[in-house]
Amino acid sequence: MEYRDYYATLGVPRGAGQAEIKKAFRRLARKYHPDVAKGDVAAEQRFKEVNEANEVLGDPEKRRLYDRLGSDWEAYARAGAAGGGFPGGTAGFGGFPGGIRFEYRGDPADLGGFSEFFRTFFAGAPAGTATSGAGRTRRGAGPTFEEIVGDLGLGARGATGTAGTRAPRGDVEAIAEITLEEAYHGTSRIVEVADRRLEVTVPRGIEDGKRIRIRGKGTGRGVAAGDLYVVVRLAPHPVFARKGADLHRELPITLEEALIGAEVPVGTLKGRVLLTVPAGTQPGRTFRLAGQGMPRLRAEGFGDLYVKVRVVLPEIADEAGRELARRLGGHVRQPNPRCER
Repeated sequence: MEYRDYYATLGVPRGAGQAEIKKAFRRLARKYHPDVAKGDVAAEQRFKEVNEANEVLGDPEKRRLYDRLGSDWEAYARAGAAGGGFPGGTAGFGGFPGGIRFEYRGDPADLGGFSEFFRTFFAGAPAGTATSGAGRTRRGAGPTFEEIVGDLGLGARGATGTAGTRAPRGDVEAIAEITLEEAYHGTSRIVEVADRRLEVTVPRGIEDGKRIRIRGKGTGRGVAAGDLYVVVRLAPHPVFARKGADLHRELPITLEEALIGAEVPVGTLKGRVLLTVPAGTQPGRTFRLAGQGMPRLRAEGFGDLYVKVRVVLPEIADEAGRELARRLGGHVRQPNPRCER
């Protein structure tokens, strides 16, 4: 029986955190999933190996036992073989270095999608059952492609979040998409978790990708009750771009306003303010409006609004207008903008 390096299978270091392991599994599972690599036998085998590695490294208890096997895995395997195979009920054997004890549970036929190495050491876990975010279970060697995609947060958008794949201890992740205005003022969302509908408060100033944790509101079917994590996705805005607590926008102004100056109204998320545009303002100049940005999350104050002006040239309707434009050229100072320096 060959020792299987699950860390190498997922391409992560031995000290990788659970988030890194989960990310690597998602990436590889999407690449080699039979629904994507249809008819590719090698890809199907690779998908089984990736799923097996995640089954162990994604479970803290299985990973702890796996890490403790180390170079003694052959001794453990011999002791396991002496234990009499895979009983249909529950049995176990111990006496390994470090006091490790392994148990077999359930029908070994459920483990057909896993390697001999896995079945020898980890038959005590419900290895042949994958669990979806809604609590449904199915037989097989891995999740469906839809479950993988759903776990990436590509589920339903709008006022109702969609629960993702459940972690071993019952944690659930959901997506909540909000507008920039809602992020400015604060809002709430109804999130569906299994057969429950929960109202989640979204604090003002929250940024795209931030997670809101609600303790004990995950799912606890067969495992300890977990937490609900709501990932906030900020919808694109037609006017403002956000960078942290600061906002950026363009402001069109007329040629007259740029030449002789003016007070120009500017829309902000607080309301309209007047921006003083000095005479001779060049296109692309940026003005900072202090305190007109986003509220700072869990802190006092606001960010700033940066306004970049864009000069809109008028259309000349007739020959008289063209003559006026030529005469204007004699009354302004403007060096050749194409002169090389």
